[in-house]
Amino acid sequence: QIELVESGGGSVHTGGSLRLSCTVSVDIISSYCMAWFRRAPGKEREGVASIDSDGSTFYADSVKGRFTISKDNTRHTLYLQMSDLKEEDTGMYTCAAEAGLCLPGSGRHLRPDFGYWGTGTQVTVSS
Repeated sequence: QIELVESGGGSVHTGGSLRLSCTVSVDIISSYCMAWFRRAPGKEREGVASIDSDGSTFYADSVKGRFTISKDNTRHTLYLQMSDLKEEDTGMYTCAAEAGLCLPGSGRHLRPDFGYWGTGTQVTVSS
């Protein structure tokens, strides 16, 4: 059974940093497309970043240059390093996994229809 558990959320001031972690119960990190999504209050869920089985990374324009997605295959853990945080980054951050490649050309890499989801960790950024 595939289970994803996020941690690392919290409250920070604008300009601050946080690192989110997502630990997976089985060894899929090395072969699945893994991603982070977020949902701000009153808004639709949106893709933030994804990472392919070969380590290729993809980002939403809103976080490029500020967020870094990475993974540790041996620890079955996905990470999201967030820097220079802005109030608009506030939201519930959830990791997700989808079998196969991320396929950025098709938009799949950030489309919120992945097969497996964690429960999320809250990130709140205030001035």
